[in-house]
Amino acid sequence: MGSRGTGPGARLRFRQDGLSVVRLSPDTLAGRGGVATQPSYDRSQNAGIVHFGIGAFHRAHQAWYTDACLAAGERDWMTTGVSMRSARVANQLNPQGGLFTLTERSRDGEETRAIGAVQGVLIAGRDRSAIAQRLARPECHVASFTVTEKGYCRASDGSLDRELARAGFYPLLTDALMQRRQAGRSGLTLLSCDNLSGNGSQLGRLMRDWLAGEAPGMVDWFDANCSTPDSMVDRIVPATTERDIASLEDRIGLRDEGAVFTEPFSQWIIADDFAGARPRWDDHGAKIVTDVTPYETAKLRMLNGAHSLLAYAGLDAGHKFVHQAIANPVLRGQTLALMREEAAPTIAAGEGQNLTGYADALIARFENPGLDHRLFQIAMDGSQKIPQRWLETLAIQRERGRRCPVILQGIGHWLLHVRGDRRPVEDPLADRMRALWRQAGVGGIVNAIFGRGGLLASQWQPDRIEAETIRGVLLSESSL
Repeated sequence: MGSRGTGPGARLRFRQDGLSVVRLSPDTLAGRGGVATQPSYDRSQNAGIVHFGIGAFHRAHQAWYTDACLAAGERDWMTTGVSMRSARVANQLNPQGGLFTLTERSRDGEETRAIGAVQGVLIAGRDRSAIAQRLARPECHVASFTVTEKGYCRASDGSLDRELARAGFYPLLTDALMQRRQAGRSGLTLLSCDNLSGNGSQLGRLMRDWLAGEAPGMVDWFDANCSTPDSMVDRIVPATTERDIASLEDRIGLRDEGAVFTEPFSQWIIADDFAGARPRWDDHGAKIVTDVTPYETAKLRMLNGAHSLLAYAGLDAGHKFVHQAIANPVLRGQTLALMREEAAPTIAAGEGQNLTGYADALIARFENPGLDHRLFQIAMDGSQKIPQRWLETLAIQRERGRRCPVILQGIGHWLLHVRGDRRPVEDPLADRMRALWRQAGVGGIVNAIFGRGGLLASQWQPDRIEAETIRGVLLSESSL
């Protein structure tokens, strides 16, 4: 694809075959009917939300809910996105005026709509002052986050890694909160939407730790004026491919570099703990509850736990996508056993929460042939995910005198994955885990990672039988 425009916002582009392509934008979408119509609301209104980590998941989830609020007539809830690491999303969305399309895929086909809730994207490494100013404005009430588990800059024991945090969102938030206090303004709701157990509670704890070291005079103000509600989010959003974008372009006649593709299902559970105003997300399917824990725990241990099993065992079985892995009879049986027999008994279900029905619904979602959800995408950053997805279940079940053979199988496949000789490994601890493999080998890697003083030592440490079960996977699957 080449460009014959005058800058990054040029609307006319040319493919290699010489045919012109028109880029999605407010102007090019105006007046079009069909599958993707112009949002009906005024997109120049105030931005009440600043969102850190504006990747595909946010665009398919929180921005989708906020777009519904704006379309229903709510005002001043536009979103300013913040890209934490690169200009990629800014380059996707800013030339399009923040517009992007969301396509839901199912067995019945595709349904596409334009989402207008994002005004634009700033880049953390370049636009620090502008980001702090947006957060400090009186019309801003919510700072939200999808920065992935590693974006919270935690050390292996869960405490704040202060050096990592200096390159994260903590300094930006501190600047903004200090400006708000100096101007006599209210605090902010800091809304974590990441897959962390007690994500809001963890964010609050880590933020207080940061402030205590960098701006101790702000701690009491933060406690009195800001809130960090727990939340649980759920929607499967595969990484968008060039093939996806080309297919969409053929259907709508516009090139959307920021397009997202997802499933029809979406869930958002938020604790009722806001520091100030918020959009009425609950008018459009979100739930505001007193306790997020039962929903969050079920999602982490059942959905996310099953996803990790399918990722590592599925890749080793030669599969590429979730819907292929779940069609494997052995993996399907293991997935059901993990959810129903190992994870579900550890969860104190909330009122009206049917965990058996939840497991069945998850299998149906995994089977969706319209979504090419890549196993490698799920396999990323496993060291940050498996403690809450697998290790908590193992610890609870062992305390009850029960084993979790499927999760132990999954751990074996994960250990083979992070050895690094089968496929690329994307994980913040990848180098350390490869080094441990070289030092410990098959015989010692289980204890080097999970044993006392190990890299991921936790409330669960493998006993002799569990360690032997994991080593059995390593010996049967290993090329060593």
